[in-house]
Amino acid sequence: MIAPHGGKLVDRVLKGEERRKALERAQALPRIVLDRELAFEVENIATGVFSPLEGFLGKEDLDSVLARGRLADDLPWTIPIVLDVSREQARLVGDEVALHYRGQPVALLRVQETYSYDKEEMARGVYGTTSEEHPGVRRVRAMGEVLLGGTVDLLVPVPSPFPRYKLSPKETRVLFEMKGWRTVVGFQTRNVPHIGHEYVQKTALTFVDGLFINPVIGRKKPGDFKDEVIVVAYESLIEHYYLRDTAVMAILQMEMRYAGPREAIHHAVVRKNFGCTHFIVGRDHAGVGDFYHPYAAQEIFEDYPDIGIVPLFFRSFFYCKKCSGVMNEKICPHGQEHRVDFSGTRLRRMFQEGGRYQEEFPLIRPEVEEVLREHPDPFVR
Repeated sequence: MIAPHGGKLVDRVLKGEERRKALERAQALPRIVLDRELAFEVENIATGVFSPLEGFLGKEDLDSVLARGRLADDLPWTIPIVLDVSREQARLVGDEVALHYRGQPVALLRVQETYSYDKEEMARGVYGTTSEEHPGVRRVRAMGEVLLGGTVDLLVPVPSPFPRYKLSPKETRVLFEMKGWRTVVGFQTRNVPHIGHEYVQKTALTFVDGLFINPVIGRKKPGDFKDEVIVVAYESLIEHYYLRDTAVMAILQMEMRYAGPREAIHHAVVRKNFGCTHFIVGRDHAGVGDFYHPYAAQEIFEDYPDIGIVPLFFRSFFYCKKCSGVMNEKICPHGQEHRVDFSGTRLRRMFQEGGRYQEEFPLIRPEVEEVLREHPDPFVR
C-alpha cells in the first residue's frame, strides 16, 4: 500500500474515556462556531485526509505554502488549511478552544499561534489573481482578519448527507486491500458523468487494478451540479457500465476552491492519502472561467517530482464524426466541424434549453439522463 503523504496517516479522532473527558472540558471552553466547510476541514485533518497536517497552519507554514507551494519542511502542499476568526474572537481565545458545529462541540483546538495575514497575498498565492471575478478571491476577502494555528482533536463525526459513501483514508485503504488492488487511480469530480469522463476513467483502468471515484461534496459555485445529483448519477453509471469490483465511489467532504493548478496538486495529495497510486488530471482541472491555461493543472506537476503519486494526464475527449469514435486532440487529425464535444457546460446548457442528450452522439448515458430529468432542480443556485 502506498505510504501517506509525509509518511504517516494522521489520526486525531478521540475515543472512549479520552473523548468523554474532552467533551466535558469543551463545555467550559471559549467556543468558535464553524460553518459546514470549516467543519469538513477539521474532520479531514483529524481523519488523515490532509496528512501530514495535524491542525491548522501556523504562520511559517502558511508563508511557505503561499510563496513556494510547500510546507516549511519542503513537503509539497499548495492549499492553505487555515482557521480564520474576527479580531474580537481572537481576543477571547486562550490555549484551548471548543469548535462548535450545529450547536454542539465537534472538536478541540490547541492554539499554538494567533497571527494576522495579508488577504491580497493569500489570494495571489493560491489563485494567481486578486480579481473579484474569481470565486476563491471573494472567499478570501470575506474571511476574518486573524488566523489561529494549532492541532485539532475530533470529538464527534461531522454529519454527512451521504453516510453510506463517507469513508476515511483508513477505511479506503482496507477496502482497496480487501479487493486485492495494488494500484488504484483516483478520479476527482464536481460534475455528473458524461461520456468523456467515462472514457477517461476506463482508459485509466486499463493500466491499474481499480478506480476510485471521489466526488467533492461541499460548497460549489452557482451553475455546478448539486451534490445529490452527482452521487445518484454516479451510482447509476457504476451499476450499468462498470465491471463488478473494478470501481468504487466514496465522497470527499471538502469545498471546491477553483484554484486550478494548485488545487490539482492538493487533490492528488488527498487521493494519495486515501491510498491511490495514480491520479487523473484532465483539461482545466479545478479551473474557473479563463483564469488558468487549459493544461496548467498538468504542467504544474513538473514542479513536484517528489509528490509521491503518479499523475495521469488526459486531453479532452470528444466524438469525431469522421473517425466514427471517441477521440482526443492528441490522436484525432480532424477539425472542430467534425467534433461533438463532451463538456459540463454543454450539458448544462442543453438541460436548461430542454434539449435531449442522446441526439447525434450521446453526451451522457440514458440512465444518467434519467437522473437529471427526474430531479426538479439539479443545479446550485
